[in-house]
Amino acid sequence: MKKQDFKVLKTKDLYPFPDNPFHVAEDETLSELAESIKEFGIVTPIITRPKEDGDGYEVIAGQRRVRASELAGINTVPAFVLPLDRDRAIITLVDSNLQRENILPSERAFAYKMKSEAMKRQGFRTDLTSSQVVTKLRTDDKVAQGFGVGRMTVQRFIRLTELIPPILQMVDEGKIALTPAVELSFLKKDEQENLFATMESEEATPSLSQAQRMKSLSQSGRLDMDTIFAIMTEEKGNQKETLKINTSKLKKYFPKNTTPKQMEETIIKLLERELQRKRGRDSR
Repeated sequence: MKKQDFKVLKTKDLYPFPDNPFHVAEDETLSELAESIKEFGIVTPIITRPKEDGDGYEVIAGQRRVRASELAGINTVPAFVLPLDRDRAIITLVDSNLQRENILPSERAFAYKMKSEAMKRQGFRTDLTSSQVVTKLRTDDKVAQGFGVGRMTVQRFIRLTELIPPILQMVDEGKIALTPAVELSFLKKDEQENLFATMESEEATPSLSQAQRMKSLSQSGRLDMDTIFAIMTEEKGNQKETLKINTSKLKKYFPKNTTPKQMEETIIKLLERELQRKRGRDSR
């Protein structure tokens, strides 16, 4: 990398990359990063490219470091400024951010899709004799190989981008697993909206079998609101009575960004500890 690519940029001149699928969570780890930057500075420069209108720079890698610097009261950051076109910038952004831990399914889904489409466009520019199908398969394979996953995994995550936002959020929250979510992604948008309304009213989520049936009915044009309601309210095999608590009532007792699963595990541990104490008192 050439020396002239390195600059110290003002944070006010930095802008998020358009359609960046990765979110900066305002959580405890960000506060810790801000404290580290306040004490030691930014160790690894961020990666940017000049905005196409010439007014500032787009952050390709390092948006969390920029936000942490702002929280630390620091208004400049070290940066590499690279002359990347949009597609090369997308590939660099995805490759840099997918190395992080705790990537949400929605972030992974849109990241895979963005990189696959960028690589496909680059493929068309460099190999105009390739058929669209062959190019698509090749780019899916390349994306998969780059992250050490199978091509089907990439394609399944990309399917999640077809979900309406509230259902995709349920996938992020762990309320709907990946496999049934992929099946639901084949439903039309209005069918997904009807499904979400039913899930909300009935406080239920579909099993894989139910999701597959709704997909089949949708493809044959027979999935209406009544059918969705009938499927979602049927008794599932080996169904057990459950206790449901709105997580919004529990959030004040847990650190920010604690997942529902982590809340459940903590509550179980506390109840087990209380049960042991009670047994100890009773045995005296």
